[in-house]
Amino acid sequence: MTIENATPFFAWDVSSYLALFLVIAFIIVFVDSLFGAESIETPKKKSFISRWFYFICFLRFNKSEKYSSRPKLVQWSAEFYPVLLLVFLLRGFVVEPFRIPSNSMMPTLLTGDFILVSKFDYGISLPVLNKKIVEFKKPERGDTIVFRYPNYEKNSAYQGADFIKRVVALPGDTIDYSSDHLRVNGEKISYQDLGTYQGIESGVQMTGFKHKRELLDNNPHNILLDSKGHSKGVKATVPAGHYFVMGDNRARSSDSRFWGFVPEEYIIGKAFGIWMHYDDTLKLDRVGGFD
Repeated sequence: MTIENATPFFAWDVSSYLALFLVIAFIIVFVDSLFGAESIETPKKKSFISRWFYFICFLRFNKSEKYSSRPKLVQWSAEFYPVLLLVFLLRGFVVEPFRIPSNSMMPTLLTGDFILVSKFDYGISLPVLNKKIVEFKKPERGDTIVFRYPNYEKNSAYQGADFIKRVVALPGDTIDYSSDHLRVNGEKISYQDLGTYQGIESGVQMTGFKHKRELLDNNPHNILLDSKGHSKGVKATVPAGHYFVMGDNRARSSDSRFWGFVPEEYIIGKAFGIWMHYDDTLKLDRVGGFD
């Protein structure tokens, strides 16, 4: 499956609702400033451009403006707008937080990990629409990426869902995954045996799984393999503009082996760190970077 069959990227999420609030708040205060705010004095010395830039950022023309005499709707719009605008810009262009909801990326990421995703590693994209306007680099094999699920099957339960997986093959690559061993472009990827895995909290079911280190290019990472049998295999060539992704918990991951390729346009960013963990308990030792 490729982008032609995918559900559109846009969905109502936190960023979308923030954008909607910002637009509505701007309109409310702008209309009020035109027709209902006779008592507000506008500055005389600032240039037209600087006045409007300040208004776009803070919904006021100068620091001394007060909205205490205006309707509550205008007051709330003006008060919350600057903070939510900052949140929107940080989430849209710098870093966005996500929570890991499943065991598919064990042992790298556990259920209950709160992670940070860089929005500028691969370039600068417009928030909400995710349209790239400046590109810095392409995803590499071994990168852990967050992406909008392409939802080729048009399942309403996954509309607007964000997934996290690891890139194992790039556009043009030929991938062969069989008997829980990865080959890319005919090259057999090496593994290191790390012993038997001991699961915790929601991942306790993975106790006894085989713990391996997959030496994929310059991004080695740990994976889990079911000791009772092999996970789903696949042979495929990755089409242009798409990526093949897999979960590190190979037997417990819904990924490109099952539903197809990830369009580059659907990639939200690169995951790079854990800032909190809470599943059954709060674990501060989880805080930090990961492979």
